[in-house]
Amino acid sequence: MTTTSERPPLTPGEPAPNFTLPAVGREGMVSLDDYRGRSPVLLAMFRGLYCPFCRRSIAQLGTTTDKLEALGVKTLAIVATTADNARLYFRFRPTRAPLAADPELYTHRAYGLPHPPVTPELWKAIENTRINPTGELTEPMPIPAAAQALDKLHGFTPTETDRQESERHITQLKGQFLVDRDGIVRWANIETASEGLAGLGKFPTEQQLVEIVRALPK
Repeated sequence: MTTTSERPPLTPGEPAPNFTLPAVGREGMVSLDDYRGRSPVLLAMFRGLYCPFCRRSIAQLGTTTDKLEALGVKTLAIVATTADNARLYFRFRPTRAPLAADPELYTHRAYGLPHPPVTPELWKAIENTRINPTGELTEPMPIPAAAQALDKLHGFTPTETDRQESERHITQLKGQFLVDRDGIVRWANIETASEGLAGLGKFPTEQQLVEIVRALPK
C-alpha cells in the first residue's frame, strides 16, 4: 500500500527518534529524552479524538498504566490533536495515561507510521470491511458505520478541531513502540500490519502489553 510516510515503520533494534511535544495533563513539554537513562517507555501513537477506536484505546491504556509502571515501564500516549482540544476532552474523561499532543503528526512520521492517501480503491475497501475492534457493537459493521455507532454510544460530539483533523488525517494509522532506557526500540506494533483493514482500531490487550514488557531484556 502506498503511504505518505517518509520512512518505513521503526523496527526492534533501531534508535527511537527524539521528540518534544506539549503535555496535556500538566504544564510544559514532554520529550523522549525525559525517559532516557531512567526507564523504558511504551509510546502509543493515536489519531485525533474524532477516532472512537483511539478514544477507547486511550481509556484502556489508562487502566494498564499502573501495571506497566509496577514493572518499571512508563507510558506515554501521543494524540494527533491540539493540546487545547485534548485538554477539553480529557477534562471530562480523565485517564491515568500521561498524554502529549501532536496535531501535525511529527512523531507519527518520524516513527514511520503509514498514512495512505485517500483513493477510490481504498475508500471502497474501507466501506466494505466490517469491524468491531472494541467489542462494543452488537455485530461487525462497515468501518464508517462502526465509527458513527461508537460515537453515538460514547455520547461524543466532535469539536470543529475534531472535524478538521478528521478530514486531514482520517487514514493515518496508529502504532505502539516499546523503547528501552537507552532509546532503542525493543517492540513495535503497527495497526493493520498483520490483518489489513480488518485490524483497524485494534489495540493490544492489557495482558499482551504486560507480557511484552516482562520479556524486555533487563
